[in-house]
Amino acid sequence: MDIKNHDVLWVGSETGMERDLVERIGLPYSSITAAGIHGVEFNALPGNVRKLVKGYFQSKRILEQYRPDVLFFTGGYIAVPMAMAGSGYPSLLFVPDIEPGLASKMVARFAKQIDLTAEESKSYYKKEEILAVTGYPTRMDLISWDKDTAYTALGLSPELKTLLVLGGSKGAQSINTALLEILPDLLISMQVVHISGQFDWENVKRASRMLKEAHAKADRYHPFKYLHEEIGAAFTVADLVVSRAGASILGEYPLFGLPAIIVPYPHAWRYQIVNAEYLANKGAAVIIKDEELTDQLLSQILLLVSDDQLRKRMSRIMRELVKIDAADNIAQHLISLASMNKGKTTND
Repeated sequence: MDIKNHDVLWVGSETGMERDLVERIGLPYSSITAAGIHGVEFNALPGNVRKLVKGYFQSKRILEQYRPDVLFFTGGYIAVPMAMAGSGYPSLLFVPDIEPGLASKMVARFAKQIDLTAEESKSYYKKEEILAVTGYPTRMDLISWDKDTAYTALGLSPELKTLLVLGGSKGAQSINTALLEILPDLLISMQVVHISGQFDWENVKRASRMLKEAHAKADRYHPFKYLHEEIGAAFTVADLVVSRAGASILGEYPLFGLPAIIVPYPHAWRYQIVNAEYLANKGAAVIIKDEELTDQLLSQILLLVSDDQLRKRMSRIMRELVKIDAADNIAQHLISLASMNKGKTTND
């Protein structure tokens, strides 16, 4: 079967920037209502349960109209109502984080196949016969950049070390704030690519204007709200990255062999901490607690940027973690499940 000839419908949330990203690559998008029930305040719980029930019936309607051959889930509370509504369909769950969240554990009950980012995730599941370690899938266009083109695209100098700071698609306010405070010290010896996320963008623009008025090397600071295609350029030229510990760090940083300073989001249960520890325990990253950013960020950055041998060792370890064929492996599992179901009248 040729995967390029498959029809795909993306089902996601009603809010946020997910729809824009999906439609940007030409996929049709449908939205459902959903909300988390783990770790929410008690007075919000009834409303969130109602949203999940509504999402279940929305999911039923989508399935009746679309009649898919296979369902693909990546966890998150948005997957729960669809997994319940599509219990009669063959489905694959990809677990991006090292430790599955509550939503992933619920969806796993309905899955015929569970694909994992790392071997360490197997300990969270009992049905070993449906588990496979595929690695974390990454877009191959990320590695299409050569360094000269990447430097030019981002307006950077190849003569300077490059620090990449990621605030996430929405933003990581504590990282953004800590970075802006130490920028004058960093720009003395390096250039900084700062992807702030949308929520902090106005603050970052204002700080950038003030920096230009007060700092002789302000042109070494390159802030962006978000990068689409050019994110591959930023990864290509970065000597060090600072970011949260979302699941994508398990795929993108190994792909580029990027030494990392990881700052787990303190309110994301354990998932980001476990992701960060996975990389740190292997020697590919160092961890700074969110509450210690102000005291430690500058010294850790200067230490790593100045120590070429340490960064090379971290880079080598990080590259050893990459599984370049992760996306192909997951796709083949989906095709196999879809082939088994082809022509059946599911949920009849």
